[in-house]
Amino acid sequence: MKNNVILQKLRDWRVGTTIIMLVVAILWLLPTLGLLVTAFRDKTASVESGWWTAIFDPFHTNWTLSAFQNVLFSENWNLSQAFMNTLAVTVPATILPITFAAFAAYGFTFLNFKFKEVWFAVIIALMIVPLQAVIVAVLQMFVALDQWLMTIPGNEYGDFHISGEYPAGWIVHSAFAMPLAVYILRNYMMTLPMALIEAARIDGASHFQIFWRLIVPMSVPALASFAIFQFLWVWNDYFIAFMFVGNHTVMTYQLLSMLGQHGEGWQIVMAGCLISVLVPLAVFFGLQRYFVRGLTAGSVK
Repeated sequence: MKNNVILQKLRDWRVGTTIIMLVVAILWLLPTLGLLVTAFRDKTASVESGWWTAIFDPFHTNWTLSAFQNVLFSENWNLSQAFMNTLAVTVPATILPITFAAFAAYGFTFLNFKFKEVWFAVIIALMIVPLQAVIVAVLQMFVALDQWLMTIPGNEYGDFHISGEYPAGWIVHSAFAMPLAVYILRNYMMTLPMALIEAARIDGASHFQIFWRLIVPMSVPALASFAIFQFLWVWNDYFIAFMFVGNHTVMTYQLLSMLGQHGEGWQIVMAGCLISVLVPLAVFFGLQRYFVRGLTAGSVK
């Protein structure tokens, strides 16, 4: 009898949890639904009424693809160039921190050196440093670097510089992503079987061979998990792109410019957002099978 009561309470708890999660999911999807509906409405309807009115009266709504045609084919919005600029920033800014963090995580996991735990604590502490707190110092560093580059023969007029170009964005994005990347990868590598690593060392494998042939293949879930985080952050970033890659218009800046001076271009912005979100969605669904494994590794011993 007592067991039946416990089972009934568990069923009620599961039903209640399911209902709560369903409500949260619906609330979470409402902004996306508004974005989708607005993208298929004309300018007049977007200004005069809310997007939810189209849902309650869909047959009397003037659905149109004019916003997508304007975004993709109008000479006013060079979305294709902004798309390529965003890729040029995002892909290296995702690959670089993963590469360096993987080497660092290997060292913190499998190598012995003085003050290893102290250095690891320092790296983890850097995660709490906000970008806004060091923005002036970073800008001054790039200005000083550009001035030094102008002393190189043949570059007196600053034809080759860092500020405002892709490398500046790569450096800043990578630097602020490194602490989290090292933390995730190190925790995952600590769960790998040490017996396999020791066997490789006995067979005469070097550290690089162990890293490349054993650690990297076994760490794909953690690498993919961080790649998702980093790609989504860089792709959706506005602040760093605006401050450090100002010579190249990225998607977030281009979408903001579509809004217009008086905020009259919401349907164009929503259409551009739907196009912009296709790449992050492809990355997420392509790597999602590794996502949970990479995040939960090391949480349970």
